[in-house]
Amino acid sequence: MSQHFNAPYLTPSPTPPTLPLPRRNLRGAARGPSAPANTTVTGLQSQQATELAQRYELLKHLGVPTAASEAFDELARDMATQAAFLYGFVNLFLEEQTFVGLHQPPVDSGYVIVGRTMSRDHGWCPEVMARKKALPLHDVHASPRFSGNHVVDAVGIRSYFGAPLIHDSGTVLGTVCVIDPEKRSLDEARRLRDIVINAGAQVMEHIAHAPAR
Repeated sequence: MSQHFNAPYLTPSPTPPTLPLPRRNLRGAARGPSAPANTTVTGLQSQQATELAQRYELLKHLGVPTAASEAFDELARDMATQAAFLYGFVNLFLEEQTFVGLHQPPVDSGYVIVGRTMSRDHGWCPEVMARKKALPLHDVHASPRFSGNHVVDAVGIRSYFGAPLIHDSGTVLGTVCVIDPEKRSLDEARRLRDIVINAGAQVMEHIAHAPAR
């Protein structure tokens, strides 16, 4: 029987929800005495709200749909097929991670079936958004930093390769990524990283030619 995820948190329905991931540590904090926690959180929330507003404005200007798209589904499928991964995503960072492009196994395959949204704190795409470059994880358990993750616990994922979607303006719209329950060899990492980077470029090319509003 396939496990099904209930949007928006990708929690398998047959089992109790797993605990949410802790927030990522803030980057680029000023040196010297730490700011009060509530001040830091307020500043982060303000920055995230500004980035989200910019993202929405740019997507609207570019005419990019923020719902499921057959074109993005096809791009996700092509990426996953090239990588030989079970799952592929074109992911916009909105109020939640929103999978406007999605490829996954058939519902009767016995693999976990995922929904179209997920918390912005879960998975490895938040790290890709923060670093603004590709993240190759041939085996997520090879690094303690990345092994503890809601997606690992809920879906049983062992490998992840993701790349950011960066507009010419510098705005990061989201990510593309592939995930799989099987780990990959370190020798494959460069090839798989290049596949998602190229897929990201194809997504941005598609976005560039979308009819502007």
